[in-house]
Amino acid sequence: MPTPSIGARRRPFVLETPLETPDGFGGVVRRFEAGPQLWGAIETLTGRRLRVAGQATHQVTLRWREGVDERMRLASGPRRFRIRAADDPDGRRRDLVCLVEEIAP
Repeated sequence: MPTPSIGARRRPFVLETPLETPDGFGGVVRRFEAGPQLWGAIETLTGRRLRVAGQATHQVTLRWREGVDERMRLASGPRRFRIRAADDPDGRRRDLVCLVEEIAP
């Protein structure tokens, strides 16, 4: 799959990081805090690629950013995407390809 051009990355995403606070009963309450706005391209996974990706439903390609992991999620308008995997496909720190699962808001 070719990397989307910079011009194709016209969808705004907000990187959300988890914050956990004690709930007073031995557990935690998790909420997400909005972080930086990133521009990316989104593609729905279908057919063989969907089967290979497991629980992921979409692929989001962003500009390289260090520290993105599976605890985070991406927001685009009212849609939320749980990051299932984030990878630098060619090791050159130019692109960050995230396999994501769309979740209910």
